[in-house]
Amino acid sequence: MSEAVVDTSVPAEQLYGCEVTYSRGEKVIHASRENYIATLKKAIDDSFTMCTDLTAVDFLTYASPNRQLPSSVVGQRFEIVLNLISLERRERLRLRVQIADGEESLPTAFDLYPGTEAMEREVFDMFGIHFEGHPDPSRILMPEDWEGHPLRKDFSVGRIPVQFKGAPS
Repeated sequence: MSEAVVDTSVPAEQLYGCEVTYSRGEKVIHASRENYIATLKKAIDDSFTMCTDLTAVDFLTYASPNRQLPSSVVGQRFEIVLNLISLERRERLRLRVQIADGEESLPTAFDLYPGTEAMEREVFDMFGIHFEGHPDPSRILMPEDWEGHPLRKDFSVGRIPVQFKGAPS
């Protein structure tokens, strides 16, 4: 497989001050942790008023043959991915934010997109990424006393005992 050649003499496409790439015909913007909320506000002003998904990816080794990042974006262990929709223009926009190992936090998008409340809780529960300012940062899928975050690639698989109602112990 040949390496992709990036022509650095041509300025990278930008939107809301973030570099743009394309994936499967959709526009993808790469925001930094610092300009994450400002980027979301600009997207809302540009009619991207619906967030249909907010999730995370754990790239434990930081390398993936299919991971496409602009040359100015340094890949980190975690990546937050939001899918936004402009109903007015019938367009989709994906926003990706890199989160370094040991710095697993990001401001909440709840004030801008109230529908992200449960999605941010799920990302916290499964990946351990905290959303600062979230109204209810408790677990949503795992028991409150659960230790660890099951979708992290370094989480031990182990054995979880199944308990059946009425079965002898």
